[in-house]
Amino acid sequence: MATDLGILAREVRENAHAPYSGFKVGAAVRTRAGDTFAGCNVENAAYPEGTCAEAGAIAAMVAAGAREITQAFVIADSPRPVPPCGGCRQKLAEFAAADVVVILATLDGQEQHTTVGALLPGAFAAKDMES
Repeated sequence: MATDLGILAREVRENAHAPYSGFKVGAAVRTRAGDTFAGCNVENAAYPEGTCAEAGAIAAMVAAGAREITQAFVIADSPRPVPPCGGCRQKLAEFAAADVVVILATLDGQEQHTTVGALLPGAFAAKDMES
């Protein structure tokens, strides 16, 4: 995990608010300009109202005025690298091309490299709403 995205995701993971599941996740994205943004999961007593780490990183990116992800990194304390949930796969696909690399990692150093397209083949996109 020598990448700055990995370090950022690992650090922000510690700020996760996960009192119900105890499952802290950190995520970081890089933009075409080279800027990085991070997010952690934020649980809520009303479970569906929580926010995933990937969604938090994307929201921070958008709030800063950026719109294109060129790399993403997700880390959790799990026995294997865990992929984003379905909703976060769609959120990544909104701001990243299908060939953008997503690195999934564990705290003990395991990494799996995949792409947005592999995570969400046939993603629904803005072009699908054109008439």
